[in-house]
Amino acid sequence: HFGSRSKHSGQSSCLAASVAFSFITMASQTKPMYTRFVQPGRLALITYGPCEGKMCTIIDIVDQKRVVVDGPESLTGVRRHLMPVSRLSLTDFRVDIQRGAREKTLKTALAKDDTMKKWSETAWAKKIAAQKVRSEMNDFDRYKLMMAKKRRAKAVKKTIKK
Repeated sequence: HFGSRSKHSGQSSCLAASVAFSFITMASQTKPMYTRFVQPGRLALITYGPCEGKMCTIIDIVDQKRVVVDGPESLTGVRRHLMPVSRLSLTDFRVDIQRGAREKTLKTALAKDDTMKKWSETAWAKKIAAQKVRSEMNDFDRYKLMMAKKRRAKAVKKTIKK
């Protein structure tokens, strides 16, 4: 027949829907899906442009795609300017400031929570620092690194052989 179903097809789709729904509700109860929101006080990493690789703090939200960020310049080297959200990578860190806060207020908020120190201790920040060191190596530094790796590999082989 046209439009007829087997007697089990309706039950299986209903069962699948209830399992999917229960899985979704369990997941939403345990952990929030997204926690890094674009909000004033959110620490972010600039991923593109002249300030690439520097940290900044979101100060104000202009519209859906643009925000005002500030370093402050004395700490991170980033001046207060307008930036597209697509050029930022949001971090887990947030300082408690009002929308459009002054640079002085931002400095005190960052100092109070030791936010920049906490950021420098994360794996993400350490990875960026290591990449920077590696990119600034000259030919002789790369040679010394290669020789050190060879010596270490030789020492490891020697201890494994015993």
